[in-house]
Amino acid sequence: MRYMSFSTHARATWGIVEGDNVLALGLTSGAPATLKEALEAGRDVSALKNGAPRFPLDEVTFLPVLTDPDKIICVGLNYEEHRRETGREVTGHPTLFIRFANAQVGHGQALLRPRESEQFDYEGELALVVGKPGRHIGKERAFDYVAGYVCFNDGSIRDWQRHTSQFAPGKNFAATGGFGPWMVTPDEVGPLENLRIVTRLNEEIVQSSTLGNMIFDIPTIISYCSTFTRLEVGDVIVTGTPGGVGMKRDPQLWMKAGDTVEVEIDRIGLLRNTVEDAR
Repeated sequence: MRYMSFSTHARATWGIVEGDNVLALGLTSGAPATLKEALEAGRDVSALKNGAPRFPLDEVTFLPVLTDPDKIICVGLNYEEHRRETGREVTGHPTLFIRFANAQVGHGQALLRPRESEQFDYEGELALVVGKPGRHIGKERAFDYVAGYVCFNDGSIRDWQRHTSQFAPGKNFAATGGFGPWMVTPDEVGPLENLRIVTRLNEEIVQSSTLGNMIFDIPTIISYCSTFTRLEVGDVIVTGTPGGVGMKRDPQLWMKAGDTVEVEIDRIGLLRNTVEDAR
């Protein structure tokens, strides 16, 4: 299934995608109010399809797939090509930082380049959504905790990211990251290793790799994160970007107002955002 959060007629809700439409399961009687609550309930949502309003996808406003996650944990430097282009040392553990929920926008919405910087960079990534809570999760059980996969653009304000050794300021300006268009369940995605991830800026390919090129794979990431924190339903883990970021190009390539940026992952979807200057 493909799950999404969206708004229609100024009302936020969630539903499942069928073809070019979305069934608004969240608007049916007795339904959980948000996708996160639906995942927490762990119920079979197919019964909610009866009588659910149907809306064309091109008539709704996409919201971030999870609008209210408890945590958004991001993995940095998780593709060898990207590690090399940044000049960072090899590490024995994943490099982690945190994004806040208000730093994300949905598919089709504008990413905002802040007034404080022109160094607005793209980072196409795979995100996963946690489907059940857990601590000390063994690698052999890690995929049991994945509710689904989503495209992510970890938009980064590079000069603010480099103020110190900590990444957080450059990763959390409001509305700088894209998250969508929907979450695809693992049964529809299948094995990840050979799936291609591509980032395009104004239709030009600027990043291209396969998910199998991650340095730390998904079981390793889930196991590591669940050791120091309890993973909760609806948490988001963003798994890193391939090489080709704008900061390391010659000349450097920054996103600017009027641009369109896309992140596409085989079998998962295509996330598209425009870029505007923040007011």
